[in-house]
Amino acid sequence: MPWDVGVFDSRADYKSEKQCQKTSFAFYQAVRDLLPVWVLEDMRTMEVFHWEEDGRACAYSPSEALLYALVHDHQPYARYLLNTYSVSALEMPSKSFCCCQLSTTPHLSMAVRYNRSSILKMILNSAKDFSEEERLSYLNRRGCVHVEGGKTALHLACDLVRPECLILLLGHSACPYVTDRTGNTPLDCLLSQIGHSDLDMRLKHICLGYLILFMPNFRFQMKGQLRDNAALWQRLIGEQAYRWLSGQAPPSLFVQAMQKLIETVSAEQLESLPLPDFLRPLDFRLHSVSQVCSGLML
Repeated sequence: MPWDVGVFDSRADYKSEKQCQKTSFAFYQAVRDLLPVWVLEDMRTMEVFHWEEDGRACAYSPSEALLYALVHDHQPYARYLLNTYSVSALEMPSKSFCCCQLSTTPHLSMAVRYNRSSILKMILNSAKDFSEEERLSYLNRRGCVHVEGGKTALHLACDLVRPECLILLLGHSACPYVTDRTGNTPLDCLLSQIGHSDLDMRLKHICLGYLILFMPNFRFQMKGQLRDNAALWQRLIGEQAYRWLSGQAPPSLFVQAMQKLIETVSAEQLESLPLPDFLRPLDFRLHSVSQVCSGLML
């Protein structure tokens, strides 16, 4: 909200653009340096302002402060903001923070982009305070067209190969069939990454396994490409996954049973589920998702 800076008549420059830039940078540094929550809140509510293009000096909203907490992984501050302000901390920030006001999920996108899985879990838990319809709309909404290309958080998790973020989003009911502006599903994005480079292939296969478990029906644009280049894709994703995704064979009964079971459990219960052998590289276990997925052995 804009601050009525008229009360500072004796300090006329307090609302100037230059002074706002100074205090804004000081707040940014304070979050970056992981100062205590009470210090940051004193600064946010009483001392610092940012400058809007229409010539207003504005106090930082909880939503804008949460963006800083995400950038610098200040988990205690993110927890405080979300616990105190709930979904108000997820409101759209001002134009000076996000150029695309049609995108209303900058926090989700930033959590995935910076791989802040712990704060992402906090955000997803706070989103439960939305109505169910609002929550699902929030999870599946397309992001900023300028920065994210109109992709959802789930698309970004696949594009950037973020398995911890991906399982959190899927576990909280993000839709794996939602498409971006070009008609691609998250699976299309992941397959494009797999076909583009061998880098991080182990993590890409883990992401692929997660998508398979949450997609009872394999609807995606690249299915024709898989069929036309069978040898290549069998090498890239393995013969078993290739047969499933190309439609040559249904998933095993065990995987189908897992898909049905996943539909009935909460995100917090995912860690207790056994996973099929094809998802179990010997040397990988997910860590640091605030224990949500600590029991998932891939």
